[in-house]
Amino acid sequence: MSKLRERTSQYTEPQRVKELGLYPFFRKIQSEQGTTVNVNGQEVLMFGSNSYLGLTDHPKIIEAANHAMKKYGSGCAGSRFLNGTLALHEELEERLAHFLNKEAVLIYSTGFQVNVGVIPTLTFRNDYILMDELVHASIIEGSRLSLAKSLKFRHNDMESLEKKLQLCPDDAFKLIIVDGIFSMEGDLAKLPEIVELAQKYNATVMSDCAHAIGVIGDHGAGTPSHFGLTDQVDLIGGTFSKSLASLGGFIASDSDTINFLKHHSRSMIFSASITPASAAAALESLNIIESDDSHRLKLWENTHYAKRALDELGFDTGTSASPIIPIYVRDYMKTFELTTNLLNDGVFVNPIISPAVAPEDTLIRFSLMATHSKEQIDIAIEKIDLEFRKLELK
Repeated sequence: MSKLRERTSQYTEPQRVKELGLYPFFRKIQSEQGTTVNVNGQEVLMFGSNSYLGLTDHPKIIEAANHAMKKYGSGCAGSRFLNGTLALHEELEERLAHFLNKEAVLIYSTGFQVNVGVIPTLTFRNDYILMDELVHASIIEGSRLSLAKSLKFRHNDMESLEKKLQLCPDDAFKLIIVDGIFSMEGDLAKLPEIVELAQKYNATVMSDCAHAIGVIGDHGAGTPSHFGLTDQVDLIGGTFSKSLASLGGFIASDSDTINFLKHHSRSMIFSASITPASAAAALESLNIIESDDSHRLKLWENTHYAKRALDELGFDTGTSASPIIPIYVRDYMKTFELTTNLLNDGVFVNPIISPAVAPEDTLIRFSLMATHSKEQIDIAIEKIDLEFRKLELK
């Protein structure tokens, strides 16, 4: 057996779970990403999507993507740095900068590449990265690529953050990084307190608003906008793959910082640019988000409705304050069993286990969309409650 196979063949946990009939990943969807989807020929309610505004099948977005493909072709065949910049990319960057009230924006091929490209590019040896312990995996990977020293502080714990800041030399460059809305817990970063500490200790603030764009803030401009702190948050990151119904990512900041990233960030320079269809879809999504608040308002109406119903039934939903509602199971195998049973009963939810959360915090992630009906929410919650009782989880 080769050294490679010796290393990889030891990992048999997926096979074990599959033999039990409880494997809940890579479920094949055979339809568009709407409030109902087709999984292996079965129509199920979708409560595991990040399409918070429900725009992935919006006819104007599909039309814009088709038009861009007809005009520019299927791809750009190169990176933004060389032959892969279209007028469409620059238009999207300009529009996003205006939307986010920042001087400039740089587009990346994915949201993940934003963090693995921006963080190590802006932090050097003898610098410090301070990140919430529950930040997205892409932030953790970006910090690993940096020569800076990384320090984690307890989730949304400002006393913990201040103690970490006090460990840093006064004159060192310090970058504080948080999720705007935390992707599994659904709570918001405490940006007002973070900004206050950043000013006290002369630190830079970065907010990854992947799950906040389109959801909170002025017309959905994200967490800094929500708190009225856009001018005091130095870097705003995000993705097109959620509310913006496309694929790609971006970083927004001052023009000097964006210029620096354009000429130093390897995950942008050495990656193919997003496709014409992706850029056009994101741009049309932005048009809808800026001009029509009804989608965001309906999303919040659904969120409050679902959260109230879950709380009344006694579910543990943690500190969620967003359309991401964690329903804690706190049992590894029962999380898989619950997810499998719900899918068989017509409800698609996502199981969240370690390392996405601590081993004792396993959960199912219940995600709302603006396009869900109250009847669909009622049906899903009723079935979740039934399965929890069957498994003696409540």
